[in-house]
Amino acid sequence: MTIVVVGAGPAGLSAARAAAAFGKHVLLVDAAPSVGGQYFRQPYDRTLTLPGVEHLASTVVWAVEGRRVHLLTGPADGPGRQGRTVDASALVLATGAYDRVVPFPGWDTPTVFTAGAAQALAKGQRVAVGDRVLVGGTGPFLFAVTKSLVQAGAKVVGVLEANVPKWGDPWAARHKLGELAGYAAFFARHGIPYRLRSAVTAVGAGGATVSQLDAEWNVRDSKDVPVDAVCVGYGFTPQLELAVAAGCALADGFVTVDIAQGTSVPGVFAAGEITGIGGADLAAAEGEVAGVAAAGGDIPRGALMRVRHGRRFAAALAKAYPVKPGWRTWLADDTIVCRCERVPVGQLRAAIADRQLTEARAVKLASRVGLGLCQGRTCTRNAEDLTGIQFTDRRPVAAPVRLGEL
Repeated sequence: MTIVVVGAGPAGLSAARAAAAFGKHVLLVDAAPSVGGQYFRQPYDRTLTLPGVEHLASTVVWAVEGRRVHLLTGPADGPGRQGRTVDASALVLATGAYDRVVPFPGWDTPTVFTAGAAQALAKGQRVAVGDRVLVGGTGPFLFAVTKSLVQAGAKVVGVLEANVPKWGDPWAARHKLGELAGYAAFFARHGIPYRLRSAVTAVGAGGATVSQLDAEWNVRDSKDVPVDAVCVGYGFTPQLELAVAAGCALADGFVTVDIAQGTSVPGVFAAGEITGIGGADLAAAEGEVAGVAAAGGDIPRGALMRVRHGRRFAAALAKAYPVKPGWRTWLADDTIVCRCERVPVGQLRAAIADRQLTEARAVKLASRVGLGLCQGRTCTRNAEDLTGIQFTDRRPVAAPVRLGEL
C-alpha cells in the first residue's frame, strides 16, 4: 500500500522522508515543478531522490474521497495532462497556505503583487517585480520577501509594518533572535527604512499612498511615494479544500489534529500551515510526526518537543501580528473586493442590504463574490470581515479540470 503525501514544502518533505524510513512506499505530490514549497523554493527544477519516495511534480489533487486521491499531472494549460487515481493506506495533507491581502483602492492594478508572488519570482526565476519597490503588510514574512527582492536586483524603498508587534510570550520567539538580527543588519547594510504602524492604503498611476495608522489601523495622515511596484502581505490563509473534502474537522479556521497529527478522519493526517501558521520549523516537525504516525512507527520524543515549542511560537506570532478592523476604512465603494469577478465593495454591500441576505451561498449568487476562477480563495476571507457572514472552504473540485478530463 502507498502513503500519499500532498505538498512538497517543509511539512510534506519531512513527512515523506519519515514515512519512507520505515520501508513504506511514499507518493509525494506537489503542484510545483520542483520541491521545497514557498520556503525552500528553488531557482530551477529539482527532482527528489529519497529512497522509497516517488515524487510527482506538476501534479494537482483535484478531488479527495476519503483516502482515494484523484490526480492530474502536467502543465495546467497543456492538452496532455495525465489522470491517475490512488487509494492510499494513509494520507498526509501538507497543502500549506497562501498570502492574505486586504483590499485597498488600486490593489488590483498590475503594479501590486502579493508578498508570496514577489518572493516566488525573485527566488524561483531571479526576477524583481520592479526597480523601486515598496513592501507592506504585517508579519515577519516581510523580512524574507525584502531580502529576496534585493538579491534579485530591486531597490526596496521601505518596509511598512502595520502593527507595533507585542510579544506577550517573548520566550517563545527566542530561537528567532539570531535570524531577526541578521535581517536588521541586512536592512542597515542596504539602507532600507522600516516603519511601524504604516501601510500602503492606495495605489495610483504615480505610485503608492503611504499612511500612518492608529492602533486599530485607521488612517491618521498620508503621503504619496513614487514606486514601480508594491508588495503586500497580511499573513496567510490555510489551504483547506482537500482537508474539508476528506471530512476533517476544523477549529478556528484550521484542521484539528491529535498528538500524532491525526485528523478526525482515520488514516488522514495533517501537518504544516493548515494546522496553524507557525513557520517552516514547526511545519517540518509536524511533518516528521505525521510521516512516522502514517507509517505506524513510534514517534520520536524530540519531534514532539519541537512541535510543542513551535506551536507556542505560532500562538505568540498570531497575537503579535493581528489584522485590525481599521483596514475597512481604507476602502471606497468602487474598490474591488473580488478580483476574479470584478465585484466592488459597494456592490457587495448593496446585494446584502437590498435582499437582507444572511447566508454565504445567497451572497455569492447575488453579488458574484467568490464565483470566479480562484473560487473565493482570495476574496471570501475579506468578504467575511466586511459582511459578518461566514463563507465555507468546501470546494469539491479543488483545481480547474477540463470536461474531457472528467
